[in-house]
Amino acid sequence: MTPTAGLLLGGRYELTERLATGGMGEVWVATDLHLRRNVAAKVLRAEFAGDTHFLDRLRTEARNSAALSHQNIAAMYDYGEQRGSGYLIMELVLGESLEDLLRRERTLEPTQVLPVLAQTARALHTAHMAGVVHRDVKPSNILLTRDGYVKITDFGISLGANQAPMTAAGMVMGTAQYLPPEQAMGRAATGAGDIYALGVVAFEALVGRRPFTGGSQVDIAFAHVNQQVPGLPSHLDERVREVVLQMLSKDPEQRPRSAASLARTLEALSDQLRAGTEGYRTDDDPPATSVAAPVRAPAPLAPTPVADSVTDSSTAPATPTKTPPQRGRANPRHRNGGRNNGNGRGNQGCSSRGCRTLRWRPASRRDRRAGRTGHEHRGAPPHAGRSRPARPGPRRPAGPLRQFGLRG
Repeated sequence: MTPTAGLLLGGRYELTERLATGGMGEVWVATDLHLRRNVAAKVLRAEFAGDTHFLDRLRTEARNSAALSHQNIAAMYDYGEQRGSGYLIMELVLGESLEDLLRRERTLEPTQVLPVLAQTARALHTAHMAGVVHRDVKPSNILLTRDGYVKITDFGISLGANQAPMTAAGMVMGTAQYLPPEQAMGRAATGAGDIYALGVVAFEALVGRRPFTGGSQVDIAFAHVNQQVPGLPSHLDERVREVVLQMLSKDPEQRPRSAASLARTLEALSDQLRAGTEGYRTDDDPPATSVAAPVRAPAPLAPTPVADSVTDSSTAPATPTKTPPQRGRANPRHRNGGRNNGNGRGNQGCSSRGCRTLRWRPASRRDRRAGRTGHEHRGAPPHAGRSRPARPGPRRPAGPLRQFGLRG
């Protein structure tokens, strides 16, 4: 089956306009003739019709996406097969991808980037709690509505907790420029890998380039494993630099402990930058300013095979609807003047002198040079003062990594 304008899918969805073509499929605007609305249709490319491997991948994407319900995730409406091919029906976004925005603007201000990252992290947390690892977080899969909200899409290579990897032995799924080092080494895909990939997105949006480059996709994967993350420009706020570096830690356990805790940190920092304040952390927030501070990564959800190739991210992203979400929106504000701590309460008792319920403040440069952690009232947190783990020697990603299929 060849996708063309006028093609009717399942006797209900009529293709009208092609939006994009990816490695596995094409994304079209379609009209739902029953409900009289526009939707996004993702259809297998004609050359893959009848290929059980690609049909299985499309079915898995449909199941994983349908299991997720969040205002920052493109909703899955329907799945069908026709004449040996398959198709997905999803929300339609009226907007553009973060990739399109970066191509036009090159770099963004932290106050623009942080809300996008926070909303993406909220969406990833929902996926992780459902046992789904996205495995292909990158700007083209982060969609921005005209109202400034985020929708993530393309779960084409996502992996569920009870799903076996649908790749041949020795393959790594993902896009080389955003590939977590542990996955390049053939280790299990976890939510911590999605956080790393989001860190690459953050670096790219703030600096105008990705942190690692190379003459080939294998070289890029090798750099993710062994090379030091380049320093971010000094004109960026120190707190922003430290959060991004923590997301890009080689060790998954050194990254933010969950996508939800990362979202809280990003939201609070975005508010502080807009207000021009230093801000404080609450006891239940993990410190986001120390790359060496140990934090818990999500437990591995499923094994991924030892790699000798990194494949395409499946298809171009679909485009979701324009419904403004009630949570995860840019620049959240709380009526009590603080930020939500995850327990339904904001920071209480705040004044110009600080907040009575808060114990910690970020360490200043002078504190860090003196070895102090910036505590206010009580003893230093249990991880403070630990030295950074010794860096391992150069390692090659598992296998020869012969093929990387990339989308831009």
